[in-house]
Amino acid sequence: MLPVSAEPSAFDVGPDWLPLPGAPRLTRAAGSLLREIQILDEHGERRIISIPAERPLTVFVDKRELVTLMTLGASPELLVVGYLCNQRLVASIEDIESVAVDWDVGAAAVKTRAGIHDLERKTARRVVTTGCGQGTVFGDMMQMLEAVRLPDAKVARIRQSTLHGMLEVMRQRNSVHRKAGSVHGCALFRGAEMLTFVEDVGRHNAIDTIAGWMAVHGVGGADKLFYTTGRLTSEMVMKAAQMGVPIIVSRNGVTAMGHGMASRLGMTLFGRAANRHFLCYTGFERFDSEPEPQRPPVRLVAG
Repeated sequence: MLPVSAEPSAFDVGPDWLPLPGAPRLTRAAGSLLREIQILDEHGERRIISIPAERPLTVFVDKRELVTLMTLGASPELLVVGYLCNQRLVASIEDIESVAVDWDVGAAAVKTRAGIHDLERKTARRVVTTGCGQGTVFGDMMQMLEAVRLPDAKVARIRQSTLHGMLEVMRQRNSVHRKAGSVHGCALFRGAEMLTFVEDVGRHNAIDTIAGWMAVHGVGGADKLFYTTGRLTSEMVMKAAQMGVPIIVSRNGVTAMGHGMASRLGMTLFGRAANRHFLCYTGFERFDSEPEPQRPPVRLVAG
């Protein structure tokens, strides 16, 4: 474990992950994560602290402006790839020839191999989501889920001990949030092993970046677990489902629409998960519970 004072990494992956043949060419334009500012505290003292370096990134697809994402910029190329995949604007990773990010102009230039068919219609309907910084979803969310097929509960499962292991990995993680706050973190696990981790100013950006990493490296979601510090809203459930991940763990809670969507898809949602505590909201059939003994109630003795 890195000491808290060490510079955190907002995007981290394990070794030995190679891009798929035919994956797009990507620049490596990770932005600076933190910016120092002077503050005045409650004691009247001036101090220097770090805050996340949020910045706009305007995405151009074949020279046409598509959207501006507010991002920390930890891995902007993968963010763009994941955004295009999760919005169903590209059918496969092979449709993208390259993604080039230039922070001098705050732009990501996407070049496709054969254009995006019917782009006008696909982007005509825009839904502003509950994502931090106001995320955007193009099209009808429920229609996007019609093609989703998640693995059977006999195949994709999680034990309570595995869940505890995941939470311990996240508890020990050196992070931008621990140093500066104001960001969300997401991680992809295989069992209690963390495969990749990313932080961004919005949880939807973080999950899109992980989706981009999975697409570029050909990583499937059927045997994976997804962790987020953000609340489990409909767009988070939808994106995890599109990534093929059937089990989500959150440090936060769940919304009614997120709960309903997960129930319909047969996904397992855990919320309020920290240390050894959690709530399982849906998909009990995927969860191998190992109940811990309840503590006896504290009896108050009158003096």
